[in-house]
Amino acid sequence: MSSRRVPLRPDPLPVAVVDNHTHLDIRRDDVPDPVAIDGGGDRSTEEIAAALRTAVEVGVDRVVQVGCDLPSARFTARQVELHPGMLGAVALHPNETPALAAAGELEAALAEIERLVAHPRIRAVGETGLDYYRTGPEGHAAQQESFRRHIDLAKRTGKALQIHDRDAHQDVLDLLEEEGAPQTTVMHCFSGDREMARECVARGYYLSFAGTVTFKSAGDLREALLEVPLESVLAETDAPYLTPTPERGNANAPYLLPHTVRGMARVLGVDVPTMCRAVSDNAERVYGPW
Repeated sequence: MSSRRVPLRPDPLPVAVVDNHTHLDIRRDDVPDPVAIDGGGDRSTEEIAAALRTAVEVGVDRVVQVGCDLPSARFTARQVELHPGMLGAVALHPNETPALAAAGELEAALAEIERLVAHPRIRAVGETGLDYYRTGPEGHAAQQESFRRHIDLAKRTGKALQIHDRDAHQDVLDLLEEEGAPQTTVMHCFSGDREMARECVARGYYLSFAGTVTFKSAGDLREALLEVPLESVLAETDAPYLTPTPERGNANAPYLLPHTVRGMARVLGVDVPTMCRAVSDNAERVYGPW
């Protein structure tokens, strides 16, 4: 019998924080769903509202909902109108772009993303970037072209850029250098080493850490976190994935962010209220008021 379950609620944080990156539209079918009410189909507005209420009860009172393909981007644009504690980010995930390009549909998809980004409660272009883990060399050119277009969109609209980077660290940094990064750039679910963290900080980027920073095997990531000053750090769930210790193996949700925030505080040697205030203040600088 599977030991996987709906995760328990952590102790509330002393100061409210922001979940910098979550996917409340995504259901997982491999583990019990902590967000589910009806258990099937598309996420309902009632499910989203209940998930946000649960998060508020443990000190996560604001979230950035991320749509990374056209259906989830449309979902995000609808939901941000309904929930005061939710802002949005929309883009084409790098793993989506090779198929769109091959089908001759990339231009139309980018045009729709641009229309959605104009929504006043969509405050970021993301997640965009490069992913060389799931997409082989034949798809790299399409990913890079899409990334360049998203960088341009963020700069033209004055909105933050949320970057997905998996197994593509140097190319991500090089493309940002070539194109000129937007004024506000966020490295979502940072996965680089200490040297990369130093480079990102020197460039003025924000680095967002997910539940992976709490994994026993993630010593190198904790070393990277030590390079990040409090004024450059964000925290996220990337729910329903990357569930932090001690709930690793179960489904993630915004209410589990306190585990990651407390873990980050331990690494940085600061008290939890200080960590919370940094995460909250930085998010407000990146996205504006909720």
